[in-house]
Amino acid sequence: MQNKNMNRMKELVMRLNQASEAYYAEDSEIMSNYEYDRLYDELTELEKETGVILSNSPTVRVGYEAVDDLPKERHEKPMLSLGKTKSREELRDWLNEKDALLSWKLDGLTIVLTFFAGKLAKAVTRGNGEVGEVITNNAKVFKNIPLSIPFQGELVLRGEAVITYSDFERINEQIEDVESRYKNPRNLCSGSVRQLNNRVTADRSVMFYAFSLVKAEGADFGNSRERQFLFLTEQGFDVVEYRKVNPDTILEAIEYFEKKVEGFDIPSDGLVLTYEDIAYGASLGTTAKFPRDSIAFKWADELKETVLREIEWSPSRTGLINPIAVFEPVELEGTTVSRASVHNISILRGLKLGIGDHITVYKANMIIPQIAENLTGSDSVQIPEKCPVCGQATEIRQVNEVQSLYCTNPLCDAKKLKSFALFVSRDAMNIDGFSEATLEKFIGKGFLHEYADIFKLSRYEEEITQMEGFGEKSCRNLLGSIEEARKTTLPRVIYGLGITGIGLANAKMICRYYRYDLNAMKAAQTEELSEIDGVGEVLAGAFSEYFADEKHVRQLENLLREIEIVVEKVDEETQTLTGLSFVITGSLNHYANRNELKELIEQKGGKVAGSVSAKTTGLINNDVTSNSSKNKKAKELGVRILSEEEFMEEYL
Repeated sequence: MQNKNMNRMKELVMRLNQASEAYYAEDSEIMSNYEYDRLYDELTELEKETGVILSNSPTVRVGYEAVDDLPKERHEKPMLSLGKTKSREELRDWLNEKDALLSWKLDGLTIVLTFFAGKLAKAVTRGNGEVGEVITNNAKVFKNIPLSIPFQGELVLRGEAVITYSDFERINEQIEDVESRYKNPRNLCSGSVRQLNNRVTADRSVMFYAFSLVKAEGADFGNSRERQFLFLTEQGFDVVEYRKVNPDTILEAIEYFEKKVEGFDIPSDGLVLTYEDIAYGASLGTTAKFPRDSIAFKWADELKETVLREIEWSPSRTGLINPIAVFEPVELEGTTVSRASVHNISILRGLKLGIGDHITVYKANMIIPQIAENLTGSDSVQIPEKCPVCGQATEIRQVNEVQSLYCTNPLCDAKKLKSFALFVSRDAMNIDGFSEATLEKFIGKGFLHEYADIFKLSRYEEEITQMEGFGEKSCRNLLGSIEEARKTTLPRVIYGLGITGIGLANAKMICRYYRYDLNAMKAAQTEELSEIDGVGEVLAGAFSEYFADEKHVRQLENLLREIEIVVEKVDEETQTLTGLSFVITGSLNHYANRNELKELIEQKGGKVAGSVSAKTTGLINNDVTSNSSKNKKAKELGVRILSEEEFMEEYL
């Protein structure tokens, strides 16, 4: 009965949320108010009857919250990895004539949940197995974790947080720049689960599937692992799909999962086999690395033969030059692949690669293309003696028995990657479509040497269109973003130059101080600059030193020929916050985000800092009574903590 109720609740939650989204976000109705209220009341009654409230239920609203960091916590019991095999026969022999549960091995992020008195009290990531990160606020917005359960004793369980392939593709489709898209669902899930603001987590549609019950205070499961799974299902958890097997049925069960994985929407890199007899499994103990009551089965890698056509040498910002194998395209695990990283010189030489060699390739964990074997072994690839970007000498360096190729030129353009990344970032020139990977490719091709070159990329349009990851549309979008960025403001340009220590707020203050006279700013001396509030001697020295370099001045002049500076008109009467400094933390009610409020304060002459100091006028935090690190610091220093409304009433 409980399972039937749970299924009905999930159906109601889905239908009600769809109706709400249609009504509020799309201005359309898919059900009448009468029908909505009827279903809502039914859901409420079922929640009372079962004692389960799902995290995405319309009867509750989980508040969004941002934190300054994710605290670490040591697990009560170390979380060991599993021993692995790719042999079906070995898996059958491992059973030792016992019954076991065969279930999916999901490819996401392992989470430990703790419930007290029927409420979610804590969620911690696996981390390194000994210490994990506390992500309780984020877990509360997973799509399918119950926030309330009928069981009132202490409950501890483990499960996998995952993002489905369909949600992964949906999220990636919203990102126009191909290079900025997420590489695989696991990486997206890992980043989503560990966000500092759980609003981001909520938008990522993270799911949780329980795979192990650690503790259920006072409960008796009759020594049955399956009864534990059924218990978790009754509490409202989605449990990994499993089959109860014995030596006679396990091969058939593996075949079932093998057929299903081809169209399975949840990322999985294999299966897990766990003894049904809990006491027997526990009696086996553990090795130094693995528990003996479970074992993982990894799918055999799909190998395809192809022909090596080229080795690309890809310089990076560290000077490391990575070899990348380019081969005839092949279908692997449902996608077409034509490139694989060779990682370093040691692996390149070990594979004895040569152009035209017949090689076999596979996807490690069904995700990352790799070369498995060289069937020809001509060993004819020439290691470049000159950097493909700057033309200066390369050298092979050995670190811990691994040989890698490096550019020896400290001024190599490839090492400018971080500078270019800052220049195109949102707070600087705000050019959409540039990821570090794209910048690295353009630098490697010789398209970019200084900032002005970004605005000349249209002359390489044909080449860019032919590059992997680009097409006519993405190239056109990028060039369009560059054209839009030509009209900008002086503070954005100054910040984008990457002067040591000069953030956007400092840049705005300097511009206002010199009334947006760039020539006066370039000629400013350290002593004069250091008198500006919020700059100080160190930043002033870095600023004047930057413009003392003729190369920097020349490159800025080249840039100014490509852009249009829009001069901000400053009405002195509006500068009501001049000399005041604020810190903003937590969620806001009257502004879309912190940046919007920050912009307003700066427009009125104020400063917004990242941390509380003795110079802070006020800490803006709607949760005035919280024990956050910023609140504690403000109280220690006697800095006033203001709610959003108090700030607006007194300062705006």
